[in-house]
Amino acid sequence: MSQKGSEIRTIDRKDLKVHSLGRVEGDLDVRVAIENGVVVDAWTEATMFRGFEIILKGKDPQAGLIVTPRICGICGGSHLTKAVYAIDTAWSTEVPPNATLVRNIAQAVETLQSMPRWFYALFAIGLTHENYKKSPLYDEVVKRWAPFTGTSYEIGVIESAKPVEIYAIFGGQWPHSSFMVPGGVMCAPTLSDVTRSISILEHYREYWLEKVWLGCSVERWLENKTWKDVLNWLEEKPEHRDSDLGLFIRYSMDIGLDKYGRGPGRFIAMGSFFEPDLYRFPTIEGRNRALISRSGVYDGENFHDFDQMRVREDHTYSFFRGGGAYHPFDGVTEPIDPQEGAKEGKYTWAKAPRYDVPGIGELALEAGPLARQVIAGRPGAEKHQDYDPLIYNIVKEIGPSVMVRVLARMHEAPKYYLRVKEWLRRIDLNDKFYIKPKELPDGRGFGATEAARGALADWIVLKDGKIENYQVITPTAWNIGPRDRHDQRGPIETAMIGTPIRNPEDPVELAHIAQSYDSCLVCTVHAYDAKTKQEIAKYEVTQF
Repeated sequence: MSQKGSEIRTIDRKDLKVHSLGRVEGDLDVRVAIENGVVVDAWTEATMFRGFEIILKGKDPQAGLIVTPRICGICGGSHLTKAVYAIDTAWSTEVPPNATLVRNIAQAVETLQSMPRWFYALFAIGLTHENYKKSPLYDEVVKRWAPFTGTSYEIGVIESAKPVEIYAIFGGQWPHSSFMVPGGVMCAPTLSDVTRSISILEHYREYWLEKVWLGCSVERWLENKTWKDVLNWLEEKPEHRDSDLGLFIRYSMDIGLDKYGRGPGRFIAMGSFFEPDLYRFPTIEGRNRALISRSGVYDGENFHDFDQMRVREDHTYSFFRGGGAYHPFDGVTEPIDPQEGAKEGKYTWAKAPRYDVPGIGELALEAGPLARQVIAGRPGAEKHQDYDPLIYNIVKEIGPSVMVRVLARMHEAPKYYLRVKEWLRRIDLNDKFYIKPKELPDGRGFGATEAARGALADWIVLKDGKIENYQVITPTAWNIGPRDRHDQRGPIETAMIGTPIRNPEDPVELAHIAQSYDSCLVCTVHAYDAKTKQEIAKYEVTQF
């Protein structure tokens, strides 16, 4: 009970521990404090130690090409991409334009695969929850998006497999391919390979992207540049309003997904895809200019150029020896017993990535599709670079939320479709795909890309022909990271705060937030009474 003047207010406080069973990168527990039905504080706890960076220490420089794609079963191609560029920069290789095109294609089709699979098999299932039965759109949502039986669910999951067929044509297999190597790629595609890939891409467009998701052509959707444009698009034709995208927008606003899950409102993107002629000789310094999907930082008010030297990893609250924040080239990965760490106030295996913004200091930044589409709205893009103001305008108009985060991710499907189509047509079958590099014994390299879930990067230090230090920062780490030595919360911790919880015994709202970040963790959500330690509810998300 609190008293303010003559006003007396009773505070109903409840502590919950929400356990999300991990899919690849490890289990995650979220502990939240709820007052009067609203989350007022949150702590994310990564509960599994994996140790890939320790595994790589002392190994051959190219070991990362084999090991890091196994970090994730759904975006191993993204891990391979940043790993190969880390060695390219350390060895000062030459990469022929064809190889850059193929790397771009592989990275993009893996992400095209993830969009419908993630939406239908992970996120949209939660929208069929009985909490929303009173919505006039609920029956249609269940009809389309119910697991296994939903009409769009079946189409979306089946069609999601098509893009990675293109990856397998060039990479030999998917997932866990290692066909990208320093100096290029280990493939020699034929005209048949290219034409087959174009056919697969067109199948994806025709049978899902335009017919089911957009309800219009790719080109028509990409004409939208503002939130007002999107609202006008909804009313323009019944096909737009009744598409899966139209239904998602209308339903999200009806059940309130546009009102919570804001996050920090600050973003980081490391960029992806290179213009081949501008990155023939990969260097750390020349990376930003050569990017097609740009890198950058948005601090909530201003844009900043991305500089990898400003990245830090804070492990004050992580189960690693000591504390403080280090640049990844100097990163330390010395695990300690969690029980001993808990005595020091540590509560997670995740480190807390931070970015030292000029004039501001170290900030917790959100990574992911929302981040990169905010950066895409930054003025001043070069001719070869992506400039797209839509999502940045939406963030400025209505603010970030669960709905906007999902919209940003799905907005990339038509954009990536067009990019892949262009790159396939630019391949010169008579030119090189690989130039053998000189293997330098010592050096430092940095490679990064944008996985479906966000900024993903490797830092490698070579000494005497072996890996002296290897540090990986995943988008999951950026988003689920804990507090730092300045007691700044991590992005998902921040996103949970302010969330209205209709039923503490079934906190589906917290699942929506976690799933909107797609942080390799959401299958089952368990709610625990923090005082009795007993499970009071279980919320399941059906696996595909």
